[in-house]
Amino acid sequence: MKSLDGELATETSRRRFLAQAVLGTAGFAAAPALAQQLVDLHLPGGNSDRPVTDAFPGKGRMILQRIHPPLLETPMEVFDKSVFTPNDQFYVRWHWADIPTSINVDSFRLEVSGHVDKPISISLDRLLSLPRIEYAAVNQCSGNSRGLFVPRVPGAQWGNGAMGNAKWLGVSLRSVLDLAGVRPGAAQVRFGGLDQPVVPDGPDYFKSLAIDHARDGEVMIAFGMNGEQLPLLNGFPCRLIVPGWYSTYWVKMLSSIEVLPGPDDKYWMAKAYKIPDTPRADVKPGATGYKTVPINKMVPRSWVTSLGDGQAIAYEPTIPLGGIAMGGDCGVARVAVSADGGRSWYQTQLGPDEGKYSFRRWDARVPLPGPGSVKLMSRCWNTDGVSQPMQPIWNSGGYMRGNIEITTIVAS
Repeated sequence: MKSLDGELATETSRRRFLAQAVLGTAGFAAAPALAQQLVDLHLPGGNSDRPVTDAFPGKGRMILQRIHPPLLETPMEVFDKSVFTPNDQFYVRWHWADIPTSINVDSFRLEVSGHVDKPISISLDRLLSLPRIEYAAVNQCSGNSRGLFVPRVPGAQWGNGAMGNAKWLGVSLRSVLDLAGVRPGAAQVRFGGLDQPVVPDGPDYFKSLAIDHARDGEVMIAFGMNGEQLPLLNGFPCRLIVPGWYSTYWVKMLSSIEVLPGPDDKYWMAKAYKIPDTPRADVKPGATGYKTVPINKMVPRSWVTSLGDGQAIAYEPTIPLGGIAMGGDCGVARVAVSADGGRSWYQTQLGPDEGKYSFRRWDARVPLPGPGSVKLMSRCWNTDGVSQPMQPIWNSGGYMRGNIEITTIVAS
């Protein structure tokens, strides 16, 4: 993570951003026309075909999971091109369908209130004038890969593409909290956005962090993404970035920050996004009576991206193989690959380290056991020594999948 004082913090750069931001607020279609092409996500529970669409504003070719609210999945081949996911193919996930279709950048305010010395209302211009930080971090939906759970669980049946990695630009949450002055006895900080419930009794979407976490200097209020302004569908004009944690905490269209003197007892913390308080959040299907906790840190994962599941290739004794890995809440230490169901493992060459919260590229040459069906696997170890297990976990929320994934190809 680095400070970006100097030129980027000049009045000229602020005005340039705000001018561009106005251009980025055009309304998006309420019901985009769906493309006729389908993609098979190879979900074990069936019903694997999804439409592919480029009808959402600011987005290119995406896998459509849902229209209202928008749920768009990134095609896996995108992850083979770069460790940074392009903004126009970065996945989209909203909880409520009542989303602003435009933002007035002049009147927008970020409100900071609650257990503070002085409640404040921050304009975008003021936000952009604060000292900046920038770092790379993976944004991954808590339910990424939920469609691969066996037995099947309810919820959006994502493949592996409810994730993305970007270089985020913004200001530290701590610096904004310091402007308001956090009072002694503060326990948590609650965050809300501009999206609204579509039913009268629907709970507003709020998420909270412990005060020490919120003030660690890494949690960011971002307004830039991969060198550009945030897309509207990814949270323009600003969103929370909580590196190493699942994206349920990465509140989009961030509009309110409230410092709390006690724990957050509202729905989205007290009841939703809860995981079993067991190793790897794993329980047996049908189990009851176990303690739960709010989902939090991500776990290490890796994927083969150079070849697709079901792809046919010409047989060669040894083939090149490539993919991406993430360490979860810390860096990637090493990645190994197998082409014989996990009996033999080969070390890979890691690409440049873009930061401990980023995707990291890996490449290797792997001997094939022979022609026919081949099961390719990759396994990541993070810098804390945690590795991906062979066996998948299960919980009723479909959260925190992190086992070794299998890509089956046919060599002939």
